[in-house]
Amino acid sequence: MSLPQPFCLLSVRQRRVFLACFLSWSLDAFDFFLLTFCLDSVRATFHLSLKGVAEALFWTLAMRPLGALLFGSLAERFGRRPTLMLNIGCSSIFALASALAPNWQVFLWLRALYGVAMGGEWGVGAALAMETLPMETRGFFSGLLQEGYVFGNLVAAAVAGLFGLSVAHLHAQGFAASWRMLFVLGSLPAPMVFYLLFKAEESPSWEPASRRRLQHNAQPRQTLVARAIKGARRGVRLSGIFLFLALLMFAFNSFSHGTQDLYPVFLHHDDRMSLPLVSLVAMVGSLGAFCGGLVYGTLSERLGRRKTIVVAASLAIPVIPLWAWSHTTVVLALGGFLMQFMVQGAWGVIPVHLNELAPPAVRAVFPGVAYQLGNLLASRNGVFQAAIAAHFYQGRLAPVMAWTALLAGCLVAVVTWLGPEAKGADLSSVAMGE
Repeated sequence: MSLPQPFCLLSVRQRRVFLACFLSWSLDAFDFFLLTFCLDSVRATFHLSLKGVAEALFWTLAMRPLGALLFGSLAERFGRRPTLMLNIGCSSIFALASALAPNWQVFLWLRALYGVAMGGEWGVGAALAMETLPMETRGFFSGLLQEGYVFGNLVAAAVAGLFGLSVAHLHAQGFAASWRMLFVLGSLPAPMVFYLLFKAEESPSWEPASRRRLQHNAQPRQTLVARAIKGARRGVRLSGIFLFLALLMFAFNSFSHGTQDLYPVFLHHDDRMSLPLVSLVAMVGSLGAFCGGLVYGTLSERLGRRKTIVVAASLAIPVIPLWAWSHTTVVLALGGFLMQFMVQGAWGVIPVHLNELAPPAVRAVFPGVAYQLGNLLASRNGVFQAAIAAHFYQGRLAPVMAWTALLAGCLVAVVTWLGPEAKGADLSSVAMGE
């Protein structure tokens, strides 16, 4: 069986780099979503409410901007590949340590530290991938790269489902801490990803600081006033782009986390599904997300980045009744497939869209920090959803999740349409370390 056409356009080196970046993002998502499938078990272990245990999701998301700034800065100075290797090493250590947390306070600290490591991966990995791939394949591979997050969610759902019966059996015998084995499993793929990164090559667009200084010294000297004016103009322009991207990513993260993080709990509580059935429905949704990312990512090469995102976000709105208010497993699975097809379809355009808008010299840090700052602004989404459900709807999550999907989808469409686009920008421009 032959490879899809975009893969045929890649060299062996480019395929290796993309696979390493894809699996790095998948590994981080795998561990993050494992927690969403065992929130009930974790809160039973530490004697918490749903709102209380949702704080672990909040702190993971809230610390991601710090990771984006830290690891992004390291990537600009020392290169994308070694920084991504360090990133994966840190995230796997904190994931494994989460399984051994003796109390809630330690668990919360470890999830926050994991958030730092997770926050650095997307910006560095997206820069490495987008700078390495040919321009004509960016849309397709942008969609595929972003769906590494969905692939991690899919694997997390499968693992949770496979261990669901054994977890339930252990619960029946009084072993509420059986969730810990899932976190141990979450750290196991890390050595394989680390090896792939070790075999991959550095971005052809990155250059070390020593070469940048030589090029800077070779350039004609400008007057102090001319340099000050140029720097001020550039600063204003970059600030405007950065603020727009942060707002855009707030909308996007509200859209995705608002429809994903508490969805397994919604299926379990509102619809009384068993954990294996919850994982099956979630897996169907993840398949929809994966397909949506590829379809809309590829479509963005024809329609443009902005128009494709607006179409995907808008089409999610009529799916809400099927996704949130259905009562049979088959229809809920269909609703989950269609909802995530649209949500992650819009997300599939984001890696290439943000990298095309970013200045070359800060491509590893600029999109990543904007992404994770938006993530920070949306990080209490799960806590708010749980609190509103408990206060207004007797704990039912369906109406809260429906309103979240409606408002976030509209916000994504409006902000995207009002913003800039740089489709086809030259990503081979040298991204030099400081």
